[in-house]
Amino acid sequence: MTMNKRINKILKVAFAMCLAVVPLACSVSIKFNGASIDYSQTKTIQIADFPIRSSYVWGPMGPIFNNQLKDIFASHTKLIQVKRNGDLKIEGEITRYDQRNKSVSSEGYSSQTELSMTVNVRFTNNANHAQDFERQFTAQSTYDNTQSLNAVQEELVTQMVKEITDQIFNATVANW
Repeated sequence: MTMNKRINKILKVAFAMCLAVVPLACSVSIKFNGASIDYSQTKTIQIADFPIRSSYVWGPMGPIFNNQLKDIFASHTKLIQVKRNGDLKIEGEITRYDQRNKSVSSEGYSSQTELSMTVNVRFTNNANHAQDFERQFTAQSTYDNTQSLNAVQEELVTQMVKEITDQIFNATVANW
């Protein structure tokens, strides 16, 4: 056998051995829903309605937020939502909803406005109180001043609510 054929044969055998050993040596656990919950200890979640405590209020914002928060846990976990005594408990309030000028045009007028929303969350894990926290989550959206707030408010609030509820989900059960 020539040297090249011998090296080729050795490489093929080594490659085959690697393919046989790799599945035994590695264990990959992927959860497509993003949640990392021990369902043997945690079966229920209590999600309180978040009241609006900001000085500026848009009426539909509260129900949009509360429904989205409950929906994300219903669709991404096997936790049963209960009214009281949940293994996990999420409560809080919408503390800020406001707008400010974001950028100025060359004529010196505001050309974009930033809308922002902040939610204060208190999380209790009755199975592991070391994971309890109180934290604020914020999201912003920008719109051109050629549009009125009334014309874009529902879309922007829905985007901000989605971002904040994703942040809350990740902080509470996804351990990110």
